[in-house]
Amino acid sequence: MSTPTSTPSAASPPDLRWPAAALAGTAAGAAALGSAELVAGLVLGAASPIIAIGDTVIALQPPGAKQFVVDLFGEADKPILVTLIAIVALAISAALGVLARRRPDMARVGFAIFGLAYLGAGLRDPLADPLPTLLAVAVAITVATLTLGWLLRVARHRAVPPVAEMPSWGRRRFIGSSLAVLGVALGSGVVGRTLLERGRAGAVPQAGTIPGPSTTAPPLPEGAEIAGVSGLTPIVTRNPDFYRIDTALLVPRPNLATWRLRVHGLVDRPLELTYDELLDMPIHEQYVTIACVSNEVGGRLVGNALWAGVRLRDLLDRAGMRSEATQVVGRSVDRFTAGFPVAWALEADREALVAVTMNGEPLPAEHGFPARLIVPGLYGYVSATKWLSEIELTTWEGFDGYWVPLGWSKEGPILTQSRIDVPRPSARIPAGRTPIAGVAWAPDRGIAGVEVRVDEADWQPAELSAAISDATWVQWHVAWDATPGEHLIRVRATDGSGEVQTDRRTPPAPDGARGHHTIQVTVT
Repeated sequence: MSTPTSTPSAASPPDLRWPAAALAGTAAGAAALGSAELVAGLVLGAASPIIAIGDTVIALQPPGAKQFVVDLFGEADKPILVTLIAIVALAISAALGVLARRRPDMARVGFAIFGLAYLGAGLRDPLADPLPTLLAVAVAITVATLTLGWLLRVARHRAVPPVAEMPSWGRRRFIGSSLAVLGVALGSGVVGRTLLERGRAGAVPQAGTIPGPSTTAPPLPEGAEIAGVSGLTPIVTRNPDFYRIDTALLVPRPNLATWRLRVHGLVDRPLELTYDELLDMPIHEQYVTIACVSNEVGGRLVGNALWAGVRLRDLLDRAGMRSEATQVVGRSVDRFTAGFPVAWALEADREALVAVTMNGEPLPAEHGFPARLIVPGLYGYVSATKWLSEIELTTWEGFDGYWVPLGWSKEGPILTQSRIDVPRPSARIPAGRTPIAGVAWAPDRGIAGVEVRVDEADWQPAELSAAISDATWVQWHVAWDATPGEHLIRVRATDGSGEVQTDRRTPPAPDGARGHHTIQVTVT
């Protein structure tokens, strides 16, 4: 007697193995992300899902997260966060695909909840508009649910092949369809992201002629660079090489037709300037070294450039700053804020700028176009607001900038620092005369001296390059007669006020890293 077999009926579709359902869910999630990215790139005001959710993650970060991420990833923190968000989104989509094997309605609800999270995050973006963002959300949810339903039908069709002699035909069709969806999703995402990076459709591009400065920086002094030392950091950092640390996952590109710089708060004559009106004011030019508070001892989150822009104190005078104002707050178009004491903008020997050029070129988009604050002597987290849209005068007690509630110090003067560039850590070098060289900075106090110590020998003074100004770093150099063996090399600087750089190690949080940069080398 033969054993009866059961076959799935139309009313009871065959069950799917979870890998096939997970693949279908992943493809559907990728299609949703790709289509939403494409809409965000094409439609002015639509928020990118990955960027919107990433910005929300950054906004909700706990104290200490910034330094952990910078220590771990450095300037690659943003692409890594974007990649991680995409991976998590696709993992959730895969889980929804598995859920859809038996509960397709619940899977659709899951994609809808995902879409609502995207909508909520997108509405936080000050550069996004509600209706275009709602359109992108609707497209994403529709694409996800339709794609998932279609792929599941294809998968079930291959589970019961109509031709017994060709059992692999349906499988090939399902896998091919899923891969095709993933490919189209990737292409849509790339196109959408490219459009976003270049500026949303309809945005006014960076353009125009910036007038020459009314006050030019003096030429670089003779001896500003130490010649003949390969690997030594240049005295002026090229724009493409300048470090970038900020909270923006997608570089803001303000529309110059609508961009305004407001000066308001504790002032008698509030201002609202267009880009052209800002450029009509006298332009001052100066070299300034700026640094990130997250820079570790010996780190490279520091750079020196020729900045040009409107003196901040000229803007404050024009606005009629009141005597009770004790804090200057810079606000970015993406809602970032930073605040510093008014005194840093008013002292005659310190020129805080609303900068519009960098090394003779209009500010690059990633460095703050159309305008940013540059305040000699202060870490960027309390002063160097990029993509500047507002300058508010308030009291010191009346406002805390973005990073202060997250555990960073409210005052952020740049510490006296020095770094060894040559030789590199763990380098193997031949015995004999060899250079030890690097850079040192203490804006706006200047560097009075640098000393180097090899192993336990006495500190040896280094030769300094000619300083551009107290607001910039200097290069330094020592000729060392290297002997075979393992050696520790240390460096310390003395600033213009006579303060010697401490050897007491501290982490960057809450107000900057301290300690002597120390490397080990092998002499052969």
